[in-house]
Amino acid sequence: MAIEDNLNAAPTPESTGTPPPLTKNQEKNEAKRKAKMEKFLAKKAAQEAKGAEATGNAKPKEKKTKSVPKPKDTFVNTTPEGEKKDMTLEMAGSYDPVAVESAWYSWWEKQGYFQPITDNGEISAKGSFVITAPPPNVTGKLHIGHAMGISIQDALVRWNRMRGVTTLFVPGTDHAGISTQAVVENQVWKQFGKTRHDYGRGPFVDMVWDWKHKYGDIIMKQMRRMGTSYDWTRERFTMDDMMTRATKETFVRLFDDGIIYRSNRLVNWCHRLNTSLSNLEVEKVEIPGRTMMSVPGYPSEEKFEFGVLVHFAYEIEGSSERIVVATTRIETMLGDTAIAVHPDDARYKHLHGKFARHPFVDRRIPIITDSEAVDMEYGTGAVKMTPAHDPNDYEVGKRHNLEFINLLNDDGTYNQNAGPYCGMLRFHIRKQIIEDIKAKGLYVDTTSNPMEVPVCTKSGDIIEPLMKPQWWVNIRPLAEPALEAVRDGRLEITPMAAEKDWFHKLGKFQDWCLSRQLWWGHQIPAYFVRVAGQECDSGDINYWVVGRDDAEARKRAEEKFPGVAFELEQDPDVLDTWFSSGLWPFALMGWPDNTDDFEKYYPTSLLETGNDILFFWVARMVMLGMHLTGKVPFAKVFCHAMIRDANGRKMSKSLGNVIDPIDVIQGISLDDLHAKLESGNLDPREVSKAKEGQVKDFPEGIPECGTDALRFALCAYPLASSDIKLDIQRVDGYRKFCNKLWNATRFALMKLGDDFVPQAEAQLTGRESLAELWILHRLNVAIRDVNAALADMNFMVATTAIYGFWLNELCDIFIEYIKPVTAPGANPEACSSAQQTLYTCLDQGLRMLHPLMPFVTEELWQRLPRRASENEPSISIAAYPEPRSDYENAKAESDFKFVMDIATAGRSLAAAYNIVAKSEFYISNSSDASYALTSSLSEGIVTMISGCQSVTVLRSGEAIPAGCVVSSVGDEVAIHLLVRGKVDIGQEISKIEDKISKVEQLKDGAVKRTQVPKYETVVPQSVREANASKISNYDAEIEVLQNSIKEFLVLKDGE
Repeated sequence: MAIEDNLNAAPTPESTGTPPPLTKNQEKNEAKRKAKMEKFLAKKAAQEAKGAEATGNAKPKEKKTKSVPKPKDTFVNTTPEGEKKDMTLEMAGSYDPVAVESAWYSWWEKQGYFQPITDNGEISAKGSFVITAPPPNVTGKLHIGHAMGISIQDALVRWNRMRGVTTLFVPGTDHAGISTQAVVENQVWKQFGKTRHDYGRGPFVDMVWDWKHKYGDIIMKQMRRMGTSYDWTRERFTMDDMMTRATKETFVRLFDDGIIYRSNRLVNWCHRLNTSLSNLEVEKVEIPGRTMMSVPGYPSEEKFEFGVLVHFAYEIEGSSERIVVATTRIETMLGDTAIAVHPDDARYKHLHGKFARHPFVDRRIPIITDSEAVDMEYGTGAVKMTPAHDPNDYEVGKRHNLEFINLLNDDGTYNQNAGPYCGMLRFHIRKQIIEDIKAKGLYVDTTSNPMEVPVCTKSGDIIEPLMKPQWWVNIRPLAEPALEAVRDGRLEITPMAAEKDWFHKLGKFQDWCLSRQLWWGHQIPAYFVRVAGQECDSGDINYWVVGRDDAEARKRAEEKFPGVAFELEQDPDVLDTWFSSGLWPFALMGWPDNTDDFEKYYPTSLLETGNDILFFWVARMVMLGMHLTGKVPFAKVFCHAMIRDANGRKMSKSLGNVIDPIDVIQGISLDDLHAKLESGNLDPREVSKAKEGQVKDFPEGIPECGTDALRFALCAYPLASSDIKLDIQRVDGYRKFCNKLWNATRFALMKLGDDFVPQAEAQLTGRESLAELWILHRLNVAIRDVNAALADMNFMVATTAIYGFWLNELCDIFIEYIKPVTAPGANPEACSSAQQTLYTCLDQGLRMLHPLMPFVTEELWQRLPRRASENEPSISIAAYPEPRSDYENAKAESDFKFVMDIATAGRSLAAAYNIVAKSEFYISNSSDASYALTSSLSEGIVTMISGCQSVTVLRSGEAIPAGCVVSSVGDEVAIHLLVRGKVDIGQEISKIEDKISKVEQLKDGAVKRTQVPKYETVVPQSVREANASKISNYDAEIEVLQNSIKEFLVLKDGE
């Protein structure tokens, strides 16, 4: 029975990486090209042979209509929830991911296989491996980036579990304050035309909880569908009771330690979301110069000018003199409270200490000197100062005790400090004020100016620096220990680029603003004490207390204000989401209590995440973990690459290229992809654009690939690179790999038979054939390579080794090779030995693959019989393969490779002479040793050459039949193909001459392109190298074809 091979489209893991550069050794290059040409010609010959069958008296074939594939039967899972699947049923004829993936997960979970396996309650002698999974936001469903993280993490957890290590993999979700509130607000507005203020804080927060429960459940189902081996008994949410308690505890402790403080400082204000943001939530968008941009909150057709410097003049008080300044944000001139010049600039020394008059508000503007803020060689050497709306001006304002005038309301309009512009939107003022400056004769000019525009990563709004009294974290005492932990090796960060970023960015970390003007999140456990009979300023820290609850806050207030009446008002703001998320590795273990979990499983082993949140999240976990627990929260950080679409674009909902992993697992039509866009949160104006993107990327929809194929594909990429281009066709290729596994195992089980009993142990018997010794050696090499790669988190190497063993060695060679050995009537002892070896390869190969493909490996492994020495009920807790010294056999590898070389030479001869069926080969040997080797393996060689009818092995001196062509394989062996009487030599020569003519025409065209004037100096080197390579390839092809003619002529002369 032939094994069905559906892997024509399957990628190799190596192909996902960057190809190595070509060698400079010309001889090797030529050899490679010739070999490639020979292979190409062989393929063409085989194709032509099929065409030749239709010549002569053959009747013309009727044109066949394209058959419509039969719809697949819908699988119905009949296994009760949590029960083991019935494996006594007949094995299906082909791989069906829906059927294979059904039932196993609920059984694994019910059996408790995902909970830590300990030695009488203690960590295994082999150690522990703990991951607290990065909690996805409950804003919506998981996307393909989450699937990548899940695939990586779970592969490591399953590998360690099978190795006997005590493993713990903790799941959970994040409340994602800004994002979740924004998405619910958008839904409420879209469905009911109402804002959160129409409901009030309590009812609106209840609506967000409803959203959390809905999408939290969806996320949990997605995680289970991905096969992730989480310990669900420890599931956490960043706003559950345990996390809330830890969050309050942290705030109070840091306040008492003097690390959290309250200050009226500049914050990044998003008018669209009506909240402050941390620096990490602001993207600096570079523009090359004058650019017209649309801004959220304004009509889409209305655009505003960015990337320009507007020069205008202030009039000096009491004179006709003017001083010219420039700004990229002309509207902020309404908040100017100084003009700074360099103290050594002779042009302005006479103005030191004088004042300018503001043209629109009643304000005197002092002219100050500042050598730090002013470069007298840049521009006019005079700089306007708006301390309340610019970070640099803020520092100048503090140094010179300037007035801080806030212009902005929270909604993006200007307040009464803007005089006649009060109530206008900020960018409408930008347009109007230029006209008004011109009317007053103060306008000078506008010039293009490259700049960075601060944009909110959540809403796309233009960020404004704004003065707000907020709660802040002093980063310096937290950052230095985190830096030192990496320096001294307590914390490893990979890849190296991420470690460099760690030192570069963490060393420049600014203080962290904790306050968010939201309703969804942890309300800040700080209380304003409004003392009766006093003017109490909320900006004065002396009127604030903190507390883990209202009772503690009241007690602290009573101690601070003894004997007086007061009221407590809890700060309405909530904490930055990353504050509670920063407690994740230890809070979910029960901290601040010294729980059993905290004692056993903290610090954790690994934090695996995307490189985009190294500072959003990872740095905060390290800083808070070290300060609060005295320990680095994890031993290693691995930052995986960011996934882009097949065209290299960042995945974005507006582009329509965001992929739901479930759509890849179960497949989805293009129409259904469109429908998901229409029902989502995307702006209706962007839906049509996103649909166009889907048509381009998924014209036929997304094929059903299954979980195993998706996991394997995601791990097969070079994960330590900066970006990955995801191609769904690659994932579909790995689905075909699953089908190959299925068919190979199904065929192997048939070869083993129902009464097969594996040996109690997997040791060698001494009766193994060369082919068996070779495959066991290759199995051992794969096991060694995979274990080493997973230890190094080099998943690309691991997947390459597994894929290569299963496909290229076990399926394509060994299983084919042993067909005659296991056929009816074959030698019983040889058959039994081959069966035992086949079983060992299946058992160990499935275990080796399980961490990457959990479902199909469990399904197939459950159909294998068990050794008497093993009783594991599931592959998920079976022992992972380890290298064995008795399987190492370099000689067997060398000898069997020699046999494969003989078969390869035979295939090349058959293809070159267009003999695709009933080919007859003779193997000549010049030594007794080579004869013994080739004669013992002749039956296997027959199976390795497609269309081979016979292989006859000859001793030294035995005659070779006339009319054969020959190919040498080493010094002692040659393989001969009987050609005479099987081909029309004249016709074959004519075909080759036609090919030579076509190749020569292509070569002439390539040569002509190199003869243009100044070719060596004008044409880029890369193009010249490509042209030279083409010409060289054409030469090699012509040489191979000419040699083929010579060989045919020799045969013709011998007739």
